[in-house]
Amino acid sequence: MSIIITVSNQKGGVGKTTTSAAIASGISLAGKRVLGIDLDPQGNLGFCLGAGMDNQYTVLDVLKGTVPVQKALFKSDYGDLLVSDITLSSSGLESLPTRREYILRDAIWPVLNQYDYIIIDTPPALNLLTVNAYSVSNFLIIPMASDILSLVGLAQLKETIDTVRDTFNPGLNVLGILLTRFNPRTLLSRDVLEMAEQLAGQIHSRVFDTKIRSGVAVAEAPAHGESIFSYNPRSSAVKDYQAFLEEIAPEIHL
Repeated sequence: MSIIITVSNQKGGVGKTTTSAAIASGISLAGKRVLGIDLDPQGNLGFCLGAGMDNQYTVLDVLKGTVPVQKALFKSDYGDLLVSDITLSSSGLESLPTRREYILRDAIWPVLNQYDYIIIDTPPALNLLTVNAYSVSNFLIIPMASDILSLVGLAQLKETIDTVRDTFNPGLNVLGILLTRFNPRTLLSRDVLEMAEQLAGQIHSRVFDTKIRSGVAVAEAPAHGESIFSYNPRSSAVKDYQAFLEEIAPEIHL
């Protein structure tokens, strides 16, 4: 059975998709079978992992039951993908009468044994798609940019996690908070770290020892059709993501 990891924050611009792509490509490069699922209508995870913009089917087709999951898979250099596009933003899934929180689980059930890991990138919102991701996942990783605005809405994030644990998925393990665009020399980064540690305590988790520094390589790699690890392994941010994968490896059995 697959190990399912969701990367989520209701605020955009915190490195959520970059982190999802780094985890998926890093695990794939380690020789594991990986499925990436893009639940963000912006569709950036697919782009980061080599999917084109003209895919015949998207994850919405799978969620609606229009096509079986096996038919919608895009084969990339870093595993299989269920891609997304803007149509997901008006999916109409909220109107389903029952099991709305388990739509994703039911949809991918036929292929769970085909992958070692499934990585889910969520939209920057605490909506039904996000709840579906939380409900099917073993682990949750919360990326947080090192700025004050990243702290806005964290109370709602905690409330969503608590609700999912209480109602849909008691086994959801919040693996930790990953600070991105981190600069240990600035007071702001240190202040955000302190507040992130307080939040982590409230959700019975931690702030990862690894912090992700800024680096242009993570932005440039998708445009060149490469993972960040092959594009510029000497970049400080890429080194940080490699260290992050090594930090979480024992817990995710990598």
